Amino acid sequence: MCGAFGNPQRKYPVVHVAGTNGKGSVCAMLEAVLRGVCGIKTGMYTSPHLLYLGERIQIDRKPTSKEALMSDMFQIRKMCGKLFEENGEYPSFFEFMTCAAFLEFERNEVDVGIVEVGLGGRLDSTNVVSPEVCAITSIGLDHTEFLGNTLEEIAFEKAGIIKNGVPVVLGKLPCEAERVILKIAGGRGARVLKAEDMKTLPQTSLEGNFQRINAGVAFLAAKTLSERGGIFSPLKGEEGDKKILEALKNVSWSARWERINLSKGKTLILDASHNPEGAKVLEENLVRFLSSNGNSKPVVSVGVLGESRAEAILKVVSKYASKIILLEPKEPRALSFEKLREKIPPSFPREKILNRRVDEVYVKPFDCREIGPGETIISTGSIYLAGEVLSALGAGVSDGLSDKLQ
Repeated sequence: MCGAFGNPQRKYPVVHVAGTNGKGSVCAMLEAVLRGVCGIKTGMYTSPHLLYLGERIQIDRKPTSKEALMSDMFQIRKMCGKLFEENGEYPSFFEFMTCAAFLEFERNEVDVGIVEVGLGGRLDSTNVVSPEVCAITSIGLDHTEFLGNTLEEIAFEKAGIIKNGVPVVLGKLPCEAERVILKIAGGRGARVLKAEDMKTLPQTSLEGNFQRINAGVAFLAAKTLSERGGIFSPLKGEEGDKKILEALKNVSWSARWERINLSKGKTLILDASHNPEGAKVLEENLVRFLSSNGNSKPVVSVGVLGESRAEAILKVVSKYASKIILLEPKEPRALSFEKLREKIPPSFPREKILNRRVDEVYVKPFDCREIGPGETIISTGSIYLAGEVLSALGAGVSDGLSDKLQ
């Protein structure tokens, strides 16, 4: 597909980011650094989106317009009809979006493309890029039906983005996963930099210790780009370090322990912890929340895609919630109320578990029926649920589109 369009993914420097969790946050951090410090035009491709498909393809953090997306899709569809009509194959939704991202980056003449892997790495459609630097943020047991049942197998798939002689930055990885990645990087002559080796992890505007590790990944990726000079020269030296650290304090990335002011002094913390590795980060955040709120347990709403994910998330939530509100995201793989309830440990009082629709809990304009003035509710689980919550609050209208695997 890319070849038919003249390989637009090769027209600008690229940073390629993989990982079980944190890859979107790292992309947003690095974008803030490159645009803020270097003053260059950025293209950023991430998935999934919260409300509108164009959020996946952003130029200087502005989502692609519907008109531009329609034009891209028309071009790609016309080309695919010629390329694939004979053998009966046809690109997936995600492949369409990936090609559209590369075309938008080229059309807008971006100075750098920041590209998030959709699934795994080795066989992901984004893995046609030739990056200046790549990053692997974390490794956990997720999408095991596609990537393998062990951390080693999943690490092998993620490491598929490592290219010959191209530096790779690592976040906090399990030892068995790191061993696999270091071996592959060594075989490809790829220099390895680790955020865990930094003396002090950077501060960032995104909350949580995990985000500081992500900030370390973004910092090291930026410093690696500085070695190229040219448009990346402002990242060099101690002065560059200071500017990078300052830019990391001004990162915007929605639904990552994001605090949203509701009416009557109420607060929503919108989160997207959606798998077993994310559940560990969620627990850290909940412990920190309780310690700063006099150990007063919050109300927590949860909606999850997949049973193994739900078990990990609800095991954590049940420890810290005063009440659990179960929600069903409008996704084919969303767990039913019954399945969600089964995953809540029996020690949690059943009378404090409620089944609700999203629009019964969160209502326009920016209100929540389940908490009183001055109280806080935490919403966690699927990122698609986060989009539905924002839509119910009046932040926009969800387009309901997804690629089913995310």
